[in-house]
Amino acid sequence: MSVIESDTTAVVWKVLVKEGDKVDDGALESMKMEIPIEAEESGTVVTVHVAEGAAVSDGDTLVTLG
Repeated sequence: MSVIESDTTAVVWKVLVKEGDKVDDGALESMKMEIPIEAEESGTVVTVHVAEGAAVSDGDTLVTLG
């Protein structure tokens, strides 16, 4: 299992994955202010920890991959 964490304080604009989706490394990203958030490895989304409109802080878990 691996986690994808926020690297800044922000508001989640849009969640583009759901549980069960397969992603490749580098496939997840943030479009708000063009701050990329990328998966460091390929995997399947196990849990999405955020919802659209949620405020996140640096280090918050966004997605868990299995």
